[in-house]
Amino acid sequence: MRKKEQADRDSWVPADEQEYARLLAGLRNERRAIKAEEKLRKGRRQLLNEKQRLEILTKTAGRCHICGGLISGAWEADHVLSHSKGGGHSVDNYLPAHCTCNNYRWDYTSKEFQEIMKLGVWLRNQIEKNTSIGKMAAEKFIKHEVRRVARRKVKQ
Repeated sequence: MRKKEQADRDSWVPADEQEYARLLAGLRNERRAIKAEEKLRKGRRQLLNEKQRLEILTKTAGRCHICGGLISGAWEADHVLSHSKGGGHSVDNYLPAHCTCNNYRWDYTSKEFQEIMKLGVWLRNQIEKNTSIGKMAAEKFIKHEVRRVARRKVKQ
């Protein structure tokens, strides 16, 4: 893929599914390399105390910074600049997030997350329109979710 194509993904479309798979794999590899480098350079993460957690939750009036929904019950303090990319442990570098939102957002780079969002919106429409690919994806996703939920129940 040419550098211009990488730089301006909004105006570039992969030629075929193999090129798109290479783009996604490249983004994942870039994230993994950044993470591995930072892991060597940085120490362990620091824990937040209750006062700091309350201050973080107050920043967004008790809403998840990812989806905007109200937070009740368990939530996670999400780094604004991720730990893997050099973000520190000050209260200023955290925002509150639902556990599910933070888990699915993970530590993707912004380019990688944008691709995931584009795929997700497109696939959601395919599922809603009941297309053949939408039916297949929904069926496989439901099976995945059943396994995921079962694993979580075992861990708790």
